[in-house]
Amino acid sequence: MPDQRDIADMGGTMRLGVYDCQLVAGTHAFDAYANVGDGPIVQERHRHRFEFNNAYRTDLESNGMVFSGVSPDGRLVEIAELRDHPFMVGSQFHPEFKSRPNKPHPLFLAFVQAAAARRAARQE
Repeated sequence: MPDQRDIADMGGTMRLGVYDCQLVAGTHAFDAYANVGDGPIVQERHRHRFEFNNAYRTDLESNGMVFSGVSPDGRLVEIAELRDHPFMVGSQFHPEFKSRPNKPHPLFLAFVQAAAARRAARQE
């Protein structure tokens, strides 16, 4: 992002903590959270320094990428997925920070469910 281009002193420039994520209806991400009773705005934990470069957003959208989770102001990409893929979902935040053995993060649970459904369909 332009405001990060010439940063020399990296101290204190991390995006750290909990931020809101606005989910887009009709996407894998939206369905994953809805299946556990969450959404359309969820809170996720971050620990990173870089953001998605919006200069490529339109080109990627026109070639099949869906930005299924964004900051409430629409400026920051939080979740991206491929439109016609069984389950290619990537997140800017760290879902593992909120996942537990007895309560997996909604994206992890949805991924395992999609994999199981795909396997079952291939066996039929």
